Amino acid sequence: MEITIRDGGPDDVPAMLGMLDSSVAWLVAQGRTGQWGTKPLSESPRTVESVVRYMEEGTAFVAEVDGVPAGTLTLTDAPGAYLAHLPPPGEPERYIHWLASDRRFKGLGVGGALLAHAAGETRRAGVALLRVDCYAGDDRKLVAYYEANGFTPTHAFTVQDAWPGQLLERRV
Repeated sequence: MEITIRDGGPDDVPAMLGMLDSSVAWLVAQGRTGQWGTKPLSESPRTVESVVRYMEEGTAFVAEVDGVPAGTLTLTDAPGAYLAHLPPPGEPERYIHWLASDRRFKGLGVGGALLAHAAGETRRAGVALLRVDCYAGDDRKLVAYYEANGFTPTHAFTVQDAWPGQLLERRV
């Protein structure tokens, strides 16, 4: 098994949305619907617009396992308006959006490879701070996942009084 990472583009949007849908189905099967709900994200015009917008603002990456798209994330220079209430970092940053993997590839290290790639891209750009936010509800497994990949929690927040989130950062 070989994981390779390449730049993504507009032609990858359907595969990226498929990875998000796969993640939703996996979460639903576990009874963990607080993060992304119960419906495929590809059916949400707002989500589709967000995936495309961040791709246009930054760089999307697609991880492939033996040539098959298996995971994705997008890197931009800022978190986005939904986190405008949090204190700015006070320095240049790179920000991770829409990290997801096709759950058929769960446990193969696709997400970790993408996060390591994002750290390398951030470092190559001469930027020392990589940040990401995630769902912090239920058992905080997603927060623990990012911590296991070198991130440190910084600010907890809540979106619309209902969605608990956690901002994390990693020095590269």
